[in-house]
Amino acid sequence: MTTLWDTTGSAVVKELAAQRRTGGAVLSGVALTLVVVADESRVADAEEAATHAAEAHPCRLLVVVRRQLEAPAPRLDAEVLIGGRLGPGEAVVMRMYGRLGLHAESVVLPLLAADAPVVAWWHAAPPDRLATDALAVFAHRRITDTSLADDPLAALKTRAEDYAPGDTDLAWTRSTAWRSTLASSLDSVSGRRGEPVQVHGGRIEGDSTSPTAQLLAGWLSSRCGCPITVEDGDRRPNASGVDSVSLQLDQDEEVQIHADRKGGAVITQPYRPDAGVALPDRVLGDLLSEELRRLDRDEPYSEALEAATGVTGLSARSPEREHVWFDPAESESGNGSRPRKRSAAKQAGDS
Repeated sequence: MTTLWDTTGSAVVKELAAQRRTGGAVLSGVALTLVVVADESRVADAEEAATHAAEAHPCRLLVVVRRQLEAPAPRLDAEVLIGGRLGPGEAVVMRMYGRLGLHAESVVLPLLAADAPVVAWWHAAPPDRLATDALAVFAHRRITDTSLADDPLAALKTRAEDYAPGDTDLAWTRSTAWRSTLASSLDSVSGRRGEPVQVHGGRIEGDSTSPTAQLLAGWLSSRCGCPITVEDGDRRPNASGVDSVSLQLDQDEEVQIHADRKGGAVITQPYRPDAGVALPDRVLGDLLSEELRRLDRDEPYSEALEAATGVTGLSARSPEREHVWFDPAESESGNGSRPRKRSAAKQAGDS
C-alpha cells in the first residue's frame, strides 16, 4: 500500500500504474469498476462489504470520501493498493477536502477500468437528485440504501421521483429471501392443485416504516394484482423489517410465513405440515454482491417501487441522466441560483 498525502489525480494514476508494473498484473481483467461513496464514519463498513463483493465480482474499487467541503483549500489524500487489505484486485481510497469533493469525478474518471461497466454505490445519504452528482451520471448502475435515511419512507418516495432504469436500493435486496420463500410457497400450492393460484389479499406484519417491508408489499401488490398492507406487529422484526406475511388465496385458503427469530421461518399452508426454511439476516457484503450480479435494469424493483410509493411510469423513463451542477454553498447562501445542466459527455471531456 502506498499513501499519497496532499496529492493530485495524476499522481494517483501514475502510482497505480507503477504498482501494477512492480507487482505484476494481480488481476488480468475486471468485470466492472465499483465506485463507493461513503461518509467517514461508514468507510470501514463500506470497505469490508466491497472487499467481500469483489471476491465474487473482480473489480477495480474506488472509494470516495468527501470530507470538510468548507475547507479553504482543496486537498486529496489517497491510498493505492494492489492485492492488499481490500482484496486481490486494485483499489484506491480517496479522501477529498474542500471544493474538490464537489468535483470528485475529475479524479475518479481517469481511474476507471477500460471497457468495463461502472457501478456507483452510496453507503451514505445520496443526493435527492442523483443527476447532481457526476459519479451517478456516468455509472451504468446506481445503488442506494433508503434504510440509512433519517426518514426511510420519505427517502423511498424521493428515490421513486428521481428514479431512472439502472437504479436499485439495498432495502429492496434485503427482501430477496422473503420473495423467494413466498414464490416457492405459492408454487407449492399451485403444484398441489394443478392450476394457478390467485391471491385475493394479504398483509405484512413488522415495521411499517421499513422500506424493505414497503417494497415487499409493493412487489406482492404488483405481482398479485391486489393490495397488500403493512402493519406494525407485536414483535420487533429483524433487519428486513418483516416479521410475518399472510396471503389470502382463492378456494378459501391461506399461506402464512412467520420468522422464527433463529435465522429461519415457518411456512404454514393448507393440507401440508408446517415446514421450516432458512431466512437469515444477510451481511452488507452479501447484499452488495447480489446487486453486482446484474447490470441491466431491475424491472421487478421499479414495479415494487411504483406500487409502494404511488409514483407511476418508472419503467418508461430514460436510463440516461444529464449532469446538473449543484453548489451547496450557493444554495445555502440563498442567492436563488439555479442548478446548471451539463451533459455527461461534456462532463467527461472537462475532467
